[in-house]
Amino acid sequence: MACANCKIRAQYDKNPKSLIGRFWRFHINFCPGWRSYLKSLSEEERIAIKEKYNLK
Repeated sequence: MACANCKIRAQYDKNPKSLIGRFWRFHINFCPGWRSYLKSLSEEERIAIKEKYNLK
């Protein structure tokens, strides 16, 4: 999936306070592609992603 290799996500990982990083974090709150990506992961991977990005 594109979310696994997203350049904007990589920008967030490098600098979460950058404009692009903040946009990505805002964007994942309503992005249907991100939700599909999370559903495609195993339970362990999903938990790790949620912890890494402080998601509900």
